[in-house]
Amino acid sequence: MQTLVAVADTGSFAAAAGVVNLTPSAISQQIQSLEAEIGAQLFDRKKRPRQLNAQGEELVRAARSVVQTLTEARMTIAGGRTAGVLKLGAIRTVSMRLVPEALRGMRGRYPDLGFEMTVGMSERLMADVAAGRLDAALVAEHVGVPATLSWSPVLNEPLVIIAPPQEAWRSEVSLLRDLPFIRYATDVPLARQIETELSGLSIVPREVAVANTMPAVVGLVQAGLGVAVVPRIATLHGGPALHCRPFRDGAITRRVGLVQRQVSSRSRVLTELREILSEVALHRGLVLDPTPGRPGAA
Repeated sequence: MQTLVAVADTGSFAAAAGVVNLTPSAISQQIQSLEAEIGAQLFDRKKRPRQLNAQGEELVRAARSVVQTLTEARMTIAGGRTAGVLKLGAIRTVSMRLVPEALRGMRGRYPDLGFEMTVGMSERLMADVAAGRLDAALVAEHVGVPATLSWSPVLNEPLVIIAPPQEAWRSEVSLLRDLPFIRYATDVPLARQIETELSGLSIVPREVAVANTMPAVVGLVQAGLGVAVVPRIATLHGGPALHCRPFRDGAITRRVGLVQRQVSSRSRVLTELREILSEVALHRGLVLDPTPGRPGAA
């Protein structure tokens, strides 16, 4: 099972050999034995390098859980503490401060536990959790969460308008209509949500710059190039001062939560992680009463 997971992660028998300290021929023999025991081929041998087929992908998902469960069971039986590596995914806006602060808290509780963080888009991160490549991921609220996964809220934050401090006297309409606009342009629901809300105001912003990451959007505003609409967490990363006010009087919010498999050997650790994430979010002013606003997405 460990060998199969290594092949899936590295993409080849040769690379997997270095991970599990076996020769490539030994890897091939183990896979052949596993296929004989299962009674099905796990790889498409017509492709080079060989790729997992549907049966192989299904077995890899089970193998990850088995390997992790056995590793943790050995630690428990031996009297050891929770160890290994917690593989966590996160969307970019929460990866810069919220997640690092939470992992610092986790480190105090689990000194033998290592962390591996992957930053990406919500859809891809959820797919990686479902496939067992990640233990959990911090993603925006989604209506399409697979039945094998569960999503638990961590924060509910407002979208805000940010502008150079000298423009604080302006109304919301004046900020968006009269000043250059920094557009967040990327294929995520948050960007579409912002565009929809601007359209609802019948405002056509005077676009001056486009960026595909939220830190870049904030940086352009800090440089005095214009105004932007961003989630509040994007304003917490330091740098020059900004004028910040709730967008649409705080009516537009987005929720971010922790997604994990319905059955996971890491359930206890992930429950504590979610609690710490919520505590950090509350401390940072990122937890609001969800009833007044209309939830957005990111």
